Amino acid sequence: MNCIIVDDEPIARQGMINLIHKVPFLELKGVFREPMEARPLLDSSPIHLAFLDIRMPGINGLSFARTLPEQVMVIFTTAYAKHALESFEVNTIDYLTKPISEERFLQAIEKVKRIWNFGRERTEQKQHAMSIMIRADRKFHHVHFQDILYVEGMKDYVTIYLTKNRKLITAINLKNIRSKLPGDIFSRISKSYIVNKRHITSMNNRSVYIKDIRIPLGEIFREQFRKDCSNDPCFP
Repeated sequence: MNCIIVDDEPIARQGMINLIHKVPFLELKGVFREPMEARPLLDSSPIHLAFLDIRMPGINGLSFARTLPEQVMVIFTTAYAKHALESFEVNTIDYLTKPISEERFLQAIEKVKRIWNFGRERTEQKQHAMSIMIRADRKFHHVHFQDILYVEGMKDYVTIYLTKNRKLITAINLKNIRSKLPGDIFSRISKSYIVNKRHITSMNNRSVYIKDIRIPLGEIFREQFRKDCSNDPCFP
């Protein structure tokens, strides 16, 4: 996890550096005397955690914290306990009163780790929910829904056409694979085809086009397909 220190006191900065170096989980990316010195790094690199002193010349730590991107977690460090309540008005993980003991520091870092791990799990779950496992060529392929252009069914197997001129052939029928694809993204448009609505470039009463590929629109599926499109915010 990338972190920074912003503190105008040299002794406090060095003490925090020493504590951070004891935690392999943390990677110190910058140490600054005042908030504005940290701005170029924050604008150019992913920073996940900021240790901010509250009382500094110019802009104070509280005001600076309000300008940080939402994903940056904040731990305030200060010699003044009276600022504790105010500090929790921003995205504050903890509030450390100087001098900071190693035990108290590690307690704060445990909070950071829990939040960090929870966020990563949620991201992984979201990515998993937007994909499907396809067995083809004697192995499993992790396929994101956004990479599927359309699916063509042929009796007991289907061909899945993907971006970048790729395709997978798998032993599953069209009805089965339709049940695994989200209805807000995919529509069945004939007995043989399922299309990804996000990749449709044009259509008429008889055909749907994905790039330059013409896919026939079956008569018995036409009305439902129109309803699908009318309820989709991606279609005007």
